[in-house]
Amino acid sequence: MQIRELSIPGSYEITPVQRADDRGVFLEWYRFDELAKIVGHSLDLRQANTSVSKRGVVRGIHFADLPPGQAKYVTVTHGAVLDYVIDVRVGSPTFGQWDSVRLDDVDRRAIYIGEGLGHAFVALTDDATVSYLVSDVYNAAAEHGVNPLDSDIALVFPAEAGEPLLSPKDTDAPTLAAAREAGLLPEWNDVQAFYSSLDSKEG
Repeated sequence: MQIRELSIPGSYEITPVQRADDRGVFLEWYRFDELAKIVGHSLDLRQANTSVSKRGVVRGIHFADLPPGQAKYVTVTHGAVLDYVIDVRVGSPTFGQWDSVRLDDVDRRAIYIGEGLGHAFVALTDDATVSYLVSDVYNAAAEHGVNPLDSDIALVFPAEAGEPLLSPKDTDAPTLAAAREAGLLPEWNDVQAFYSSLDSKEG
């Protein structure tokens, strides 16, 4: 398993080792100990989710109030998506920037997105099946969104995704600037302090 930090601090791409033979393929797509070595603390698994999306569907940009926030470990078990991590932490050196990882059923990569970061993806195939391990249960009152079509963020959707298809919730979500003005976004210093508290629990 190879783990590398993305350009957005607090997010990581995980590439598993696949062992194939004439029977099929075996891989470890999640190892709490390997992740903890890199991140500084393990994922406190509280819930697992699965979504199935047709080609072109965009889900996100979503994030949760911190604390406790919601870290995510995301992979694809069928089809392909382009998965985005968006820095919505006010005061971060990469605020408003994003990075992406293609998740599919060929390379079987995963992405880890720490608490306080925004998350979105676009389905590149029909029946794209995404599985998420998350660090806290869903709490509607603590969930927020930013419009994934916000021109200031400027997510790039691959041509293979076709026309973006959004839910009314995501279409109606505020821009990053409006979310900041409304006080919905996490603060960089608060997020770093929260990460440090998690790291100290591991020590």
